Amino acid sequence: MDASGDESADIDWTTDDELEIQAHTSASSLPAPTAHVVAVNAEASSSRGVSRSKLVKDFVKMGFPEKLVSEVIDENGEDANLILSILLTYTDEKDSPEQQLGIKSEPSSSDYNENLLDDLSDMESWSENEISDTTDTMSEQHKKLLSLEKTGSLSEREKKLLALANMGYPVEESSIAMERCGPEASVAELTDFILAAQFAREEDCYLPEEDIKPKHLSTGNGKNKKRKFFEMSKKKNPEDDEPIRLPNPMIGFGVPTQQPERIHRSLPEEARGPPYFYYENVALAPKGVWDTISRFLYDIEPEFVDSKYFSACARKRGYIHNLPIQNRFPLVPLPPMTISQAFPLSKRWWPSWDARDKMNCIQTVVGSAKLTERIRTALERYNGDPPESVQKFVLEQCRKWNLVWVGRNKVAPLEPDEVEMLLGFPKNHTRGGGISRTDRYKSLGNSFQVDTVAYHLSVLKDMFPNGVNVLTLFSGIGGGEVALHRLGVKLKNVVSVEKSKVNRDIVRSWWEQTNQTGNLIDFDDVQNIDEECLEQIMKSLGAFDLVIGGSPCNNLAGSNRVSRDGLEGKESSLFYEYFRILELVKSIMGRHA
Repeated sequence: MDASGDESADIDWTTDDELEIQAHTSASSLPAPTAHVVAVNAEASSSRGVSRSKLVKDFVKMGFPEKLVSEVIDENGEDANLILSILLTYTDEKDSPEQQLGIKSEPSSSDYNENLLDDLSDMESWSENEISDTTDTMSEQHKKLLSLEKTGSLSEREKKLLALANMGYPVEESSIAMERCGPEASVAELTDFILAAQFAREEDCYLPEEDIKPKHLSTGNGKNKKRKFFEMSKKKNPEDDEPIRLPNPMIGFGVPTQQPERIHRSLPEEARGPPYFYYENVALAPKGVWDTISRFLYDIEPEFVDSKYFSACARKRGYIHNLPIQNRFPLVPLPPMTISQAFPLSKRWWPSWDARDKMNCIQTVVGSAKLTERIRTALERYNGDPPESVQKFVLEQCRKWNLVWVGRNKVAPLEPDEVEMLLGFPKNHTRGGGISRTDRYKSLGNSFQVDTVAYHLSVLKDMFPNGVNVLTLFSGIGGGEVALHRLGVKLKNVVSVEKSKVNRDIVRSWWEQTNQTGNLIDFDDVQNIDEECLEQIMKSLGAFDLVIGGSPCNNLAGSNRVSRDGLEGKESSLFYEYFRILELVKSIMGRHA
């Protein structure tokens, strides 16, 4: 989402660049299974207090039999790296962990990888309500499955649940995975899905201290309207309402390569432009969120689109707008649509067992050099293809961190300019902020996918041949402005509201580098934009043709297990600011029409 960089999850880095990411890998990672993704040896393991029981538990979660793990620890001590090496050697010479557990592994296919990409592309898909701390209950469920196994009365579904439980996965999480992946999903698919969800939930959104202060919706007179909006949303959106269902495929009202058979959309009178408006947020939000957003934005049907239809990376987002949906056109030149097109030099090194052709959803952080070094070390132990268990672990990391192959047995995270390319921004767009690589990843991870947004906005080119006046709220790094510029739509005046100074500097730098002839006026807080302010701006610059923005998703994204409070959360409640300001713009334009 093209929102303030300050609203994203803050990651505690040891230094600015390329150091280890703390507490962000699941227990099934290829590196040693400790609380942090760091190399360990016997002394370090002892100093950190990594207990025997913790080691056993982590390796069991990786799929190794508990008895085997215990025997290896008894014989070799508690050096986690050594244990992992011995266990992988054992699986290579004997049987894989899956086979030892009586699980029949199924070969991957193009369909499997396509479906898996769909499921993993946005980590928001697991809600906090679905995954709770129910250890005791899950333990009882596991016992029940074991009891049924003795009687021989397990259904196919229960057999899969038991297999996953024996591998260390909670029954409740396994059950949800089966619902999401479908009854035909293999154990391999289910474990991949569970691991991706576990990883997403580990990426808590830790906000800076200054961002935890209570927010108030201001109209300039100091009155707090937040409670009023919450009460309105609750009255209109009972808790037992069914949420808006996401389409499959997620192509909205059409993408360049696919169009629905029939597209019919009628807008209520109060929703018709001008001004035109365009709002974006994560598609996989908590129950009822999109219903509420839709109700506030004049009951317009959301357009859900996965950017994998516009680029080589996935990005599931929802858009509500009052733009025409006919005569859209894509940006040219067309962007690379597959990994091999985006990174042709990687073809030489890409192993046959890595069937990815799309990158996962771009995140705000990347994998570390220590992680990629461990993967290289593990793979170099084999002359040919590594055993299936090693392939599985490596692929998990590649999907989670969007790693690409850069040499024999070598993977690497995307560089900032490569992320910019995948998201449709010009090369070095985020260097304009004069910031670290870490902050560049953070800003990019919260941005629009430009090609997707430009396709929706393309209808404005013929409608406004002399250019547009744009109000961008939660402007981020200027995805909306870049999309309009790349479409050839002149930016007469842009009023940009963005909290992050880093992001404001990036947009200002881009504005200057592209020799824009219009005016760029920026503000730092949507809550300071009141009616008097808008009156003065519009008196000076004229009416706005487009109001665009994507409010913070902190309390909507599934990666936030701390405060996934929907639109009542501290950050995501700023959606109501978008609605408030849009209403003020419409009111002012109505008075001066």
